[in-house]
Amino acid sequence: MSSITCSCHSNLILKNRESRINGGSHLQYNGLKAIETVQMPASSAAYKTKAVKCGRIKAMASPIVSAPKREIDPKKRVVITGMGLVSVFGSDIHNFYNKLLDGQSGISLIDRFDASTYMVRFRGQIRDFSSKGYIDGKNDRRLDDCWRYGLVAGKRALEDANLGQRVLETMDKTRIGVLVGTGVGAITVFSDGVETLLQRGYKKMSPFFVPYIITSMGSALLAIDTGLMGPTYSISTACATANYCFYAAANHIRRGEADIMVAGGTEATLTATLVGGFIACRALSQRNDEHEKASRPWDTDRDGFVIGEGSGVLVMESLEHALKRGAPIIAEYLGGAVTCDAHHMTDPRADGLGVSSCIAKSLVDAGVSPKEVNYINAHATSTRAGDLAEVNAIKKVFKDTSELKMNGTKSMIGHALGAAGGIEAIATIKAITTGWLHPTINQYNLEPQVTIDTVPNVKKQHEVNVGISNSFGFGGHNSTVVFAPYKP
Repeated sequence: MSSITCSCHSNLILKNRESRINGGSHLQYNGLKAIETVQMPASSAAYKTKAVKCGRIKAMASPIVSAPKREIDPKKRVVITGMGLVSVFGSDIHNFYNKLLDGQSGISLIDRFDASTYMVRFRGQIRDFSSKGYIDGKNDRRLDDCWRYGLVAGKRALEDANLGQRVLETMDKTRIGVLVGTGVGAITVFSDGVETLLQRGYKKMSPFFVPYIITSMGSALLAIDTGLMGPTYSISTACATANYCFYAAANHIRRGEADIMVAGGTEATLTATLVGGFIACRALSQRNDEHEKASRPWDTDRDGFVIGEGSGVLVMESLEHALKRGAPIIAEYLGGAVTCDAHHMTDPRADGLGVSSCIAKSLVDAGVSPKEVNYINAHATSTRAGDLAEVNAIKKVFKDTSELKMNGTKSMIGHALGAAGGIEAIATIKAITTGWLHPTINQYNLEPQVTIDTVPNVKKQHEVNVGISNSFGFGGHNSTVVFAPYKP
């Protein structure tokens, strides 16, 4: 007799259907339960091999006999030793989080191109950005803002981790990698190159056009500038990109392939092409007359998201390595997960199954139970379908939400697409280290289905035990990462 034994770490029913051949029977499974038996003739044309007598196939769920256990091996524990960002509120993390705590909106009218005839004329636009001290003048003029933001955020994260160039020169740089992804990439360079081709011909195109539009160039440029020779590449999973990068980077460390990973996301999307494209998708809020109130997650009057931009990068390090070099330990990365809705290019599953399974898997990876989580930095883009789909998924995993609080960073800074998870991971970690949750602003009429505390309009003091950060992207890409205070 043969049997299949499955471990189930949550109460979710996975609706994948499996088929098993048992003599002349075709068993179909819904999750872990056989739902029907269809008799199949032994001489079926589809199966011309001789029938083999075999025992009954059993599928059963093994009960959890003990509480989840967190990683204790210092070589596999992953801690955060540095953070760097570029945001609509600047590049100083302390100032950035204070503005979030104050409930300040960073949404403003577009002035980087003439948007006067556009149906949407506002966004989370970065102003007065300076790369001085981080990028040399010649490259600074050539590079797309996407790569400029990523370079500055990455180098600031390294500085925050006490990994300046002099320190790096003393280290084994083959053990330090870079994984900074982007959802779109160098869209300005691409748009300008196409315009040059059409108006002036291919001979006038920049020789940097091809290398600068490659999505892995953000990681590559940071590695080139700092001499980091470990695992270096990028991931592009739309708005879930940065969390995918954190998850992959942590696994490089856990597998012993790197001691340190510089990971996150970067995005610069303020172009006529991209704004026009999102308008065509009917994804954006059109609240032009009150743009600061446009991004309003979970509000009954929400009408779409607001585009943002920036970069958020973490230095992730094995605990053993961090302790050996006396690194500042800010927080701990406990785990993460990634899944796919397998449903639609842009719309989420209404039942939230892809998201709920992602959250549940992240908790298993982190070694924590749902009751230990008391804070969620939600994806919360302010779209009609997405906001409620996420809440439905959260309720499937967390049966008791009385102590749970969640907020939406995008209500203030907009949706930075591939960089969103990076910036929001920093917000999550700041919530852990400060004991204060920033508000979700523009909460006027909360959806009745949203029964979880969304920290409406005013910050709240809250000691975070375990916090998770969700990011989801077009294509059905789901990602969740789990952080907690560092405890020796």
